[in-house]
Amino acid sequence: MKYIVVSLLLIVVCVLLMQNYQNTSNNDVAGFALKTTPKKIKEIALPADYQRVSTAPGSFGSYLRNLPLKSSPTVYLYNGNRKRNQQAQYAVLDVDVGKKNLQQCADAVMRLRAEYLYKNKLYSRIQFHFTNGSLASYAQWRKGFRAKVRGNKVRWVKTHGFDESYATFRQYLETVFMYAGSYSLNKELQKVPHTKDIQVGDVFIQGGFPGHAVLVVDVARHSRTGVLLFMLAQSYMPAQDIHILKNPNNKQLNPWYSVAQLRAELETPEWTFKKNNLKRF
Repeated sequence: MKYIVVSLLLIVVCVLLMQNYQNTSNNDVAGFALKTTPKKIKEIALPADYQRVSTAPGSFGSYLRNLPLKSSPTVYLYNGNRKRNQQAQYAVLDVDVGKKNLQQCADAVMRLRAEYLYKNKLYSRIQFHFTNGSLASYAQWRKGFRAKVRGNKVRWVKTHGFDESYATFRQYLETVFMYAGSYSLNKELQKVPHTKDIQVGDVFIQGGFPGHAVLVVDVARHSRTGVLLFMLAQSYMPAQDIHILKNPNNKQLNPWYSVAQLRAELETPEWTFKKNNLKRF
């Protein structure tokens, strides 16, 4: 009888250990395992002797650093299912993905940029081009203009009254996600000549069908050498939670990436960019 009891106790212990491993495995590879779960991007730990590069209050960079994180590191798709690959993310942003398969790669970058501008009432600056080159302006959208798409042509027709509610803003974004993407966003952004000039809010982007884009959500500098680190966030296909990417090639720095270690390419868990793919709003 006592052997049965001991066996049952061993089984219980093993189950508890496996649960603990599953709950922490996404973050414990970081070289500095998390003692407490960060609640915002700016609370994610830094390697020794690094300090975050200052961002101006009210700037896009400051907004990104203050984005909230979920307590769970699990990435879910737009339909509520778990993403098949759970090894790419370090943490998950507490930003809804919507109920449609729309907020994918470049869409997540546009979402966060637009949310920042909307929060600060910079409505006239919320605008993105569709893939065919047509400009989708939120300033016009809130006045009631809607896109009438026929083939590759777009007409903007006034069909609604003035509305600047958040719900209408999200409808605008859904339309942008339908007709814009990495190809069009890549054309809008300005090239950053040198990665040593990287800033919070910059974008690594390859425009195409498919293409991809990841957003720089934090930057830090070594207090003595001046070497820069940066952190990346992405969504992917199908539409899924926006998440902080792991560094697949440096577990000691993870989730940070080092500018000094960049060669010709930037390898992320699900996409490889060229070093010169860095751009800026």
